[in-house]
Amino acid sequence: MSFAIRSARPDDVAEILTMIRELAEFEALAHLVSADEAKLAASLFGPHPACECIIGELAGETVAFALFFHNYSTFLARRGLYLEDLYVRPAARGRGHARAMMTHLAQLARERDCGRFEWSVLDWNANAIGFYESIGATVLPDWRVCRVTGPALDALAGR
Repeated sequence: MSFAIRSARPDDVAEILTMIRELAEFEALAHLVSADEAKLAASLFGPHPACECIIGELAGETVAFALFFHNYSTFLARRGLYLEDLYVRPAARGRGHARAMMTHLAQLARERDCGRFEWSVLDWNANAIGFYESIGATVLPDWRVCRVTGPALDALAGR
């Protein structure tokens, strides 16, 4: 069977959201998902898109997605490509699809003259860490993700 990668289209939004929820279930974070089709469609295809998405298809069936956006490195004075989520459905794993998606994104980063291609990984996800290291990624041991959200964000903003 042939695996194909393409840019997401507006008619993919429902399937992307389904896979986002599947990923959240896997990560035991489903309680944090507040995305809906309208918000996701606006983020991907609205007048000022916040992100982009590629779809992986196996024999015409959607089996994977990767959602990404550009960030910026002051040290390099160049933008980077940040992978927010990569997900391959369980039945399609172990066939090289995740590697193909990452290769596609790395090529896109080079085409766009990005200085970096980055993402985060949960520290308990040994399979993902091993995969990322196998494709040449360095897991940065000295960096921690910081996040302000919800009431803490409101408080910081002075609300």
